[in-house]
Amino acid sequence: MDSLTQIVLGAACGEAILGKKIGNRALLFGAIGGTIPDLDVLVGKWLFGNEIDAMLFHRGIMHSVFFSIIAAFVFGWLVFNLYNKGKRLSSTTQKDWITLWFLALFTHPILDCFTPYGTQLFAPISNYRVAFNNIAVADPIYTIPFLVCIIVLMFFKRTSFKRRLLLKWGVGISSVYMIFTLCNKLYIDAIFRHSLNESNISGIRFSTQPAILNNALWYGIVETETTYFVSDYSLFDKQNRFLNFREVPKKRDLNGDEYIDIKDLAWFSNDYYNIYKLSENEYRYNDLRYPLLDLDNPESSLFSLMLYKENQRLNMKPFSPKIDSMGDAMVSLWKRIKGI
Repeated sequence: MDSLTQIVLGAACGEAILGKKIGNRALLFGAIGGTIPDLDVLVGKWLFGNEIDAMLFHRGIMHSVFFSIIAAFVFGWLVFNLYNKGKRLSSTTQKDWITLWFLALFTHPILDCFTPYGTQLFAPISNYRVAFNNIAVADPIYTIPFLVCIIVLMFFKRTSFKRRLLLKWGVGISSVYMIFTLCNKLYIDAIFRHSLNESNISGIRFSTQPAILNNALWYGIVETETTYFVSDYSLFDKQNRFLNFREVPKKRDLNGDEYIDIKDLAWFSNDYYNIYKLSENEYRYNDLRYPLLDLDNPESSLFSLMLYKENQRLNMKPFSPKIDSMGDAMVSLWKRIKGI
């Protein structure tokens, strides 16, 4: 999920393990631990000269169970030996620190698994991307109550009962909401199946996911042999159906036999993608897992990559969302959430 949410969750892990012993410093260390997996964005750019390789490195090995375990022991040992000095001698144990780092590091990829982007939780053994598709990458209903509880508890003494109560409230509220999104996902999938049957669309497979910043508006895509069909549905729509499916013809102006990068990108987008040739050297790759900005325009993918040929490979320009006006986009999103 977004960086703020991961910081809040990491801080909560720090408070749960060492809050009583070291107070607000536990929040700080937990927040750092919750941030570390996403540093793979920077590590990827440092390791690879190719932007596609760098993008595919994100949510890979640094988001795995393997990394969480190894890094927990490394950071736990290091911080304990730096912290356990002077007046702080014997105030904490090495086990405390290893546990703090493990929880902060491990809850990060676990939380990411619920989003559509997916996480290679079992790397390096497997590159399978775990993605439950039940919550958006950023969802204020999950984050804000949790954040408020963490901020407020900072003002109480480390041994205060109210501090522990606020931590429980923060974790509890966010967890209950996450359970709601999982149940909502099951409901949405059932609605999508009924909608496909009523629209006489026979697909090979389908995928649904919530729109950004909410869990009321959902986007669905179904694949057939020759095309995709997309639609959306709000919990506040008058009819509990995905209506007016739009056809998005499959367009593959490059294929994996020509460039291995296409196979890698296809894996990244779970084979929901189109590629459009723009010029002799430029192509647009649309990841169709994510909503179209305009359902009537099959080329208006939110997640669109500009590819170009370079040294017998493909490279890409840095990704930037195709949103000309954030204000207009938010207004359109709010209108659609309210239902039709």
